[in-house]
Amino acid sequence: MSDTTTHDTPAILLLAHGTPDRLSEMAAYLDKVTGGRPMSPEVIAELQHRYAEIGLREEPLPDGPPLTKWTLLQGRLLSEALGQPVYIGMRNWHPFIADVVEQMKSDGVKKARVLCLAPQNSRTSVGLYRRALMQAVNGAFEVEFIAGWADEPLLAQAFAEKLWPVWAEACAATSAESGKPVRVPVLFTAHAVPCRTIISAPAQPTDSAAQPGAPVPADGIQNYGPATLPDPYPVECKQTAAHIADHMRPLGMTDRDWFFAFQSQGIAGAPWLGPTVPDTLKNLAQMGHKAIVLQPVGFLCDHVEILYDIDVDFKKQAAELGMTLYRAESLNGSPTLTRAIEQALKRTPTPETPGEAPAAKPAAADAQPEAVAAK
Repeated sequence: MSDTTTHDTPAILLLAHGTPDRLSEMAAYLDKVTGGRPMSPEVIAELQHRYAEIGLREEPLPDGPPLTKWTLLQGRLLSEALGQPVYIGMRNWHPFIADVVEQMKSDGVKKARVLCLAPQNSRTSVGLYRRALMQAVNGAFEVEFIAGWADEPLLAQAFAEKLWPVWAEACAATSAESGKPVRVPVLFTAHAVPCRTIISAPAQPTDSAAQPGAPVPADGIQNYGPATLPDPYPVECKQTAAHIADHMRPLGMTDRDWFFAFQSQGIAGAPWLGPTVPDTLKNLAQMGHKAIVLQPVGFLCDHVEILYDIDVDFKKQAAELGMTLYRAESLNGSPTLTRAIEQALKRTPTPETPGEAPAAKPAAADAQPEAVAAK
């Protein structure tokens, strides 16, 4: 790692969700996610099952769980591109944001540029990371926080580079099976959130004293806090999808070729963002489609919502409907993603109070992104 930082150069800090290293850490991990709201043994056991399905065991994996492994790699790749150290902080597991901030203080950091590795701005993700960060910094150094980079051109290009090969493969295979040209639909997805978290409403008291084993609250396991302003999340998710589709137009994609759904809804009965992936799969099957290409656009690397929810659960549901489900490879160590993060870090910092200023605009790239067709 090359260290060319000076006192005038802001430190770089990337924030992410975090994930447990061992199955036995699930309860402690969920305690972080929920802000102390107890979860029933059934919920803990179900999540342990899902994580076990993607390879988590009691002995830590050599490279760590997928989310940790890929996030740390993304930080190293960015560090190499910038020629300066890049700090990585997780909200819900090691390396915790507070611990990383203490290291930054010890390193003498006076100013930091901070980006959340969740491109679509939302109080349910970016907002919570920012809150944890500012509590840890507590005025020790200046923070330039960039919230939301869903419209970054290089981000759309990175996703399109992963989408094109699998879409071409799916169309070719399905056409060969049917004996005629077939255009396989593409389904873009992002993680669902409870509907109440994206709408403006008077602040409501939260029940942080729930008892272990009680039913999962209607708004899910995460304690998001009061919703007082509209949330840009659903709009930005679809904005990212539309930008990817635009990058695919030179390769023949049209607006009729793609759909959008929210995935991984909570297990409680209150309304969550939709349409859901299962409902969309059923509708596409009823339209006569025999295959589907799914690309999650709210995630930058492999983790349980991809490796289990899509690769295990949704593939099984698609098969039961007579459909073959293909998935675009995750961005993970994509060089284009590294460039996208580098560009996002050049954006105008976002005011701490949502609505103080318009959404940050992309900084001018040093070069136009290459056409996906050149790949």
